[in-house]
Amino acid sequence: MWLIVLFDLPTATSEERADYRHFHDFLLDDGFAMLQFSVYARHCASEENAAVHSQRIHAALPPDGEVRLLSLTDKQFGRMSVFHGHMRTQAEHPPEQVLLL
Repeated sequence: MWLIVLFDLPTATSEERADYRHFHDFLLDDGFAMLQFSVYARHCASEENAAVHSQRIHAALPPDGEVRLLSLTDKQFGRMSVFHGHMRTQAEHPPEQVLLL
């Protein structure tokens, strides 16, 4: 299962930019990978594991802006179409094996 985080945070003031950076860093530290600006994804082994990360995100929310979470199965994530003008990097693939830390 994949947990997708989509967010739109204000960056007009230095405090808002700091909140944006803290949230961005939190997502990376929690194992999320950036798919696009303000769109991050993380593979979760189960719905329970996704719920844990969802709670962590809720606890780390900045005071302003909007954050959305979307859960996708591996099959749904694998059906994602990616269109781009020039090839930059390969699209992400679901892991072949779950890594337990």
